[in-house]
Amino acid sequence: MKKVLVIVGPTAVGKSTLGVELALRFNGEIISGDSMQVYKGLDIGTAKITKEEQKGVPHHLLDIRNVDEKYSVSDFQHDCRLLIDEITSKNKLPIIVGGTGLYHKAAIYDYDFSMSPSYNPKQMEKYQDYSNEELYEELVKIDPESAKILHPNNRRRVLRALEIYYSSGKTKSEIIASQEHKPLYNALFIGLYMDREQLYERINQRVEQQIEQGLIEETKRIYELKNEKITAVQSIGYKELIPYLEGKVTLEEALEELKKVTRRYAKRQFTWFRNQVDVKWVKSNPENFNETIKESSRIVREYFKL
Repeated sequence: MKKVLVIVGPTAVGKSTLGVELALRFNGEIISGDSMQVYKGLDIGTAKITKEEQKGVPHHLLDIRNVDEKYSVSDFQHDCRLLIDEITSKNKLPIIVGGTGLYHKAAIYDYDFSMSPSYNPKQMEKYQDYSNEELYEELVKIDPESAKILHPNNRRRVLRALEIYYSSGKTKSEIIASQEHKPLYNALFIGLYMDREQLYERINQRVEQQIEQGLIEETKRIYELKNEKITAVQSIGYKELIPYLEGKVTLEEALEELKKVTRRYAKRQFTWFRNQVDVKWVKSNPENFNETIKESSRIVREYFKL
């Protein structure tokens, strides 16, 4: 089986940095698993790795779509598997960095999207006036397992999970559970974690840095397109600032909401990976990240017998 390294963990924990360092040590190339980093121009809000930070390591699935184009989990599955084959053919190690559990499972395991019913927009017209919170509450009632791994503001995916249920009579999580979940690759999952208070402080600091880097201006460019179908409008990092742009809240209130939502999302990310995937957890040490790299490298060498 082809070897694949997957680096997971909550936001702001150091996954991108670790991915680059392990790629340098084990002759690897990075595949971004982040569903928003595929979009051009969404750099600050997605914490997209810069060219300088990449240190010459090839990075894939960054900036491959315009913001008004769709990119689904099935698209990621197709693209990621092609890249795994391509990178492996060069005797290099594919390293998937970041992203949601659904994206990882779709790429690494034998998940078959043909089992999901086709999209029927008319079926969902009754939800067009629902707020994101009301939609999410509906999903919690119908499919609590899917709700655990979807963000309440990801309107498109919440709607899709509801649509699957009403079209098939089965929840999305039931359809996924009915599949064998056999890994297609020899995959090692390394997860980074931090003490909760330290992680939350890093999240707060990241938000402040993003504002200094121009997150408000980046959000304004998306908002001015006036297209609610653009996924970024409903994603963390952008949606929380739109009420500020509309004059409904102060900047301070918008930033507090963004920090709060991001902290909650980080908690859900950690909980999902801890319960759903066999992950080798490594404590992230920002004060001495070399220790984190050293421990992760040891795990990679032992697992892949390098």
